[in-house]
Amino acid sequence: MTSSDGQDYSDMSLLHLFSLEAETQTAMLNDGLLTLERDPQHAESLEALMRAAHSLKGAARIVQLGAAERVAHVMEDCFVAAQEGRVVFTSEHIEVLLQGVDVLTRLAQAATTDAAAEALAAYQPEVDAQVAALTAIVTLGAAPLRPPPLRQAPPGAAHGNYPRHTGGADCPPQVPPAPPASSAVAMRPVEPMSALDEPIPAESSLVPVQSTPAPVQSRSELTPVLSREVVDKDRMVRVTAENLNRLMGLAGESLVESRWTEPFANALRQLKRSQLELADVLERLREALTEVEVPERVAEHVTAARRKANECRHLLAERLTELELFARRSENLADRLYREAIASRMRPFDDGVQGFPRMVRDIARRLEKKVSLEIIGRATEVDRDILERLEAPLSHLLRNAIDHGIEPPEQRLAISKPEVGTIRLEAAHKGGMLSITVSDDGRGVELEHLRQKIINTQLTTADIATSLTEVELMEFLFLPGFSTKASVTEISGRGVGLDVVHEMAREVGGTVRAVSEPGQGMHFYLQLPLTLSVLRTLVVQIAGEPYAFPLARIDRALMLPRDDIALVAGRQYFTRDGQHIGLVSAHQVLELQESTRHGDTLPVIVISDRLNCYGLVVDRFVGESDLVVQPLDPRLGKVPDISTAALLEDGSPILIIDVEDLVHSVDNLLSGRRLRKVSQAASAAIGPTRKRILVVDDSITVREVERQLLANHGYEVEVAVDGMDGWNAVRAGHYDLVISDVDMPRMDGFALVSQIKNNARLRALPVMIVSYKGSEEDRNRGLEAGANYYLTKSSFHDETLLQAVVDLIGEA
Repeated sequence: MTSSDGQDYSDMSLLHLFSLEAETQTAMLNDGLLTLERDPQHAESLEALMRAAHSLKGAARIVQLGAAERVAHVMEDCFVAAQEGRVVFTSEHIEVLLQGVDVLTRLAQAATTDAAAEALAAYQPEVDAQVAALTAIVTLGAAPLRPPPLRQAPPGAAHGNYPRHTGGADCPPQVPPAPPASSAVAMRPVEPMSALDEPIPAESSLVPVQSTPAPVQSRSELTPVLSREVVDKDRMVRVTAENLNRLMGLAGESLVESRWTEPFANALRQLKRSQLELADVLERLREALTEVEVPERVAEHVTAARRKANECRHLLAERLTELELFARRSENLADRLYREAIASRMRPFDDGVQGFPRMVRDIARRLEKKVSLEIIGRATEVDRDILERLEAPLSHLLRNAIDHGIEPPEQRLAISKPEVGTIRLEAAHKGGMLSITVSDDGRGVELEHLRQKIINTQLTTADIATSLTEVELMEFLFLPGFSTKASVTEISGRGVGLDVVHEMAREVGGTVRAVSEPGQGMHFYLQLPLTLSVLRTLVVQIAGEPYAFPLARIDRALMLPRDDIALVAGRQYFTRDGQHIGLVSAHQVLELQESTRHGDTLPVIVISDRLNCYGLVVDRFVGESDLVVQPLDPRLGKVPDISTAALLEDGSPILIIDVEDLVHSVDNLLSGRRLRKVSQAASAAIGPTRKRILVVDDSITVREVERQLLANHGYEVEVAVDGMDGWNAVRAGHYDLVISDVDMPRMDGFALVSQIKNNARLRALPVMIVSYKGSEEDRNRGLEAGANYYLTKSSFHDETLLQAVVDLIGEA
């Protein structure tokens, strides 16, 4: 197929199809080889491995990828030899075969890159070494010499069949060196289709491959061969994520529209009742007229009226029945369309975890540990977007479990544990949520060691750390950069902590918690929505308007007796399960008109983040509802306290609350930020005000130190708990200077600076970055984003900060 620009895309399409085939078959090879490592005589696995290698060999021959054909061919010879009893696979054999799988994966990925010929040629030495090592298994039947380490995959390609890591410090992408101009990739001539199932002589793997070119068959002829197993199992088409999102939106709208017939049906039912009443009135009128003498003409009119009323009643009954039938069919059809649209976004959990058994096996070998990975709930349906986001967090949890949790074999035996450690990864649908558990039977986390680590890293004082509960201590594991590991290694403790897990859960509207059993193991529990397209919510009414709270972010909803409300220092609170919960009005937080509440109880929603928990008083609970999420217009930017929007069943719009943002707004309200704005506006009319500074930092200690220092020197200081909170504050108020940290949740300091400098009204506002990141690269990044000053916390002194503030905005 030739495009309008004259370029031939036929080979590219076939190679992408081969890459898809290779992805499926190499996953089968990985699973089968890991099974053989535990049971070398597993006949079913040997048969499946032989067929997978044979399929890859034939597919590689079709697309003229000779290097992949050679590797797949000799791997097939190995499996045939094992089936015939000529070879018994050892751990060394399995290691070489797994490296062969990596070679096949990399070749398939390299073949789809823009510089395919160069990339494939660069892998040729590794291919030759791999073929030789695999051939030794067949010819010698002994533990072969391992081939040299493989080159890094091309940019954007995953390592072997491992999950694709994003931003991992240990997996920097490298580009294979360009080969000499004379280098060429060995290709086999295309043979007739019937030859695909004929075995290639074993000795051919030792003979140089011919590079005679051959014509490529048409895609229509090749597609059934390349993807026959994929097509038979689940025929695939290419659909963009944007198309799926639009389909979901239209399906949700059609479901809403289908329910609009119900009001019309209700109106017709009311009309039918009125018709019956009219017929009854006419009948009574006829009976009354029979008792008196009336003109014949009047009697005829009455009779005609009764006849016409009966006709109208029958016609209305027929049409009402038809409308009800249509409404049921329409709603049923819309509901089926809606469910199919949701199903199109769902994939089995297994699709996202296929590479984990191999990853766990290889890391355990490097650390000289014995680890078994159990995956439960492989068929559990997961939203495609969530499945993609799960890859990096689950990979991090598994790495931590191997490195931090599972003990070496000798230690496990010494404490009467099985020599082989067990990591369990489980996915299930529970309570309308996706529940994922990662657990191990390792050493767990010693709470006192964790408490001391928190003190040593100066995250809190020794007095406060002593009073922290187990749940509060475990929350520190999810702070950015926090690690219980004493040294930084390639496996874990790489400066990327468990905050990546918490951040992913927060982004999709879920939660994560950790539970440790010292000496017995560690458990991580993730609660995530089933899909990002449909949100299970609690709909409430505030100031006469509906608002939706994601159920996953609500701690509890209750009717609070007024007698349970207490008052301390001018603030209301109530107590539940021994916890004091501050009580605020949703009207005040959202800046809506307050309404009069009657009755002895108040509807309250309890919401929280890591640090704070509040009870939010609303007007009334409407009920639970599944809402199809509709993103807000990006031109609005980040709307404070609001995440997205949706349509209710009656078609009316509803805003969905951003609970974490709302908690920060409550915190700001109680700290007096909004109240101070009123007094500041009044004082501005009387005389000049002090210069105002906004301090943005997620560390309460740093915030308070900077606030007190600046306040003591005459500046008026407000604080924000992260970048998003700071962005909302700087848009709502007036400041002379912003001082921001870099590493913060929701929006980092670089992004905050960029937002400020790209805003026409705020771009003149001076911004200072104060961060632990002191490298030249970080400094340049901050200044390029638009920061006016960059100060490192490692060299932070009171005088340094004050002098920088004076340089930017002058004395208070």
